[in-house]
Amino acid sequence: MAVTATLVKELRDRTSLGMMECKRALAETDGDIDLAIENLRKASGLKAAKKADRTAAEGVVAAKVADDGSYAVVLEVNSETDFVARDEGFLGFVGAVLNKAFDAKAKNVEAILSDDLEKTRSELVQKIGENIGIRRVDLAQADSGVVGAYVHSNNRIAVLVQLSGGTVELAKDVAMHIAAVNPQVVNPSDMSEDLVNKEKDIIKAQPDMEGKPEAIVEKMMVGRINKFLKENSLVEQAFVKDPEVTVGNLVKQAGAEIVRFVRFEVGEGIEKKEEDFAAEVAAQVAASKSS
Repeated sequence: MAVTATLVKELRDRTSLGMMECKRALAETDGDIDLAIENLRKASGLKAAKKADRTAAEGVVAAKVADDGSYAVVLEVNSETDFVARDEGFLGFVGAVLNKAFDAKAKNVEAILSDDLEKTRSELVQKIGENIGIRRVDLAQADSGVVGAYVHSNNRIAVLVQLSGGTVELAKDVAMHIAAVNPQVVNPSDMSEDLVNKEKDIIKAQPDMEGKPEAIVEKMMVGRINKFLKENSLVEQAFVKDPEVTVGNLVKQAGAEIVRFVRFEVGEGIEKKEEDFAAEVAAQVAASKSS
């Protein structure tokens, strides 16, 4: 049986082990995922695998820009706690991953995975005692322009901005704005139809829409959708350093245009498991009494 990307993803989801380790385990079992799990449980990776079933939603983001501003990479590496995210060993691992991603001009995690990196990660997991994972990597590359980056001082938000024309400093200023304001798209026309329709449903359900004639509702709908698009589109937002000018006009005045941006925030989209410590202690006490 062929080892497909789908099988590798399923094994990663079920074990939280690294891609290379999962791929190798599946290759050894000819794609038999249950046998691969059994073998992994017997192997030295078991300790890391046990830790990997815990949610890693803390960590840091990092970015690196080429000296000439021609490209940059951004990444997120997760840990279970903020305490470990400040650990020197963890930050050293993040730096190594960042350099590898930068040298490879990596567009995703898969582009930098290797046995050496996975070995380093597993050793760090066992040393620190927490699950650690490289969650995501992205690349911004300018064909005829520049790329700038901004990483907030807490290392929890990082942004890349790709401009057509302009300067690295301008791109960095725009990236700082994006970190602070968090727009969803560059231009209003970039907003997905699904998001617009979802917003329309929310607007229609608002109390002040009830009982109004259809023509009035439609007119109010247009106004509120336009407001929604303006508030969530980068070029329409008031620039944080100078609210008298929009980001779009700021860039235009410099003879540039925003091509795209990438914004990473630590833990966004990860569902954290809520721990009820009191309930856990009570359960342990009850168990000890019954034994």
